[in-house]
Amino acid sequence: MSNSVELLKTAMEMEKKGKAFYDKAANTCGNTLGREIFAMLAKDEAVHVDRIKMIYDSLVTGSKWNDDWTKIKEAHAPINTIFKDLASKHHTATKADTSDLEALDVGIDLETKAVAFYEKQFGSATDPMEKKFAEKMIAEERSHRAVLVDTKAYIENPAAYFVEMERPGFDRG
Repeated sequence: MSNSVELLKTAMEMEKKGKAFYDKAANTCGNTLGREIFAMLAKDEAVHVDRIKMIYDSLVTGSKWNDDWTKIKEAHAPINTIFKDLASKHHTATKADTSDLEALDVGIDLETKAVAFYEKQFGSATDPMEKKFAEKMIAEERSHRAVLVDTKAYIENPAAYFVEMERPGFDRG
């Protein structure tokens, strides 16, 4: 149990740092799409902190893993769906600013490390509910990483991004 508590402490700090970074990036990003993506990610990180705190508080009071944390859900549709809508909406307001691209790179790195952290937690978990929690966090952090990668590709070159995503084919008809 204490191993889980220590992992959760680490996870909470990691998620709080992620939220602080995304809040700052949302406030300083010069690109409208980037600002909106960073703001959504900050909200997601707050949800993660709430989930982790709920589990942590339960475990330190002597309870076992339970599924109460599953009731804390993100307040939006899957972020990759939102990205597509936002990218279409902001396609004319796109500009690649070096600091915005650097912030996206930092975010990608944060999410990559979060995935690795939760994969390690999943691997060491003995409780089925802890495994379920780690699995959920892995999926959400992978989704965050993917949207950051997509956002960066889109901001750098919107036309190339859509060509890559649409994968146009030639009609041999």
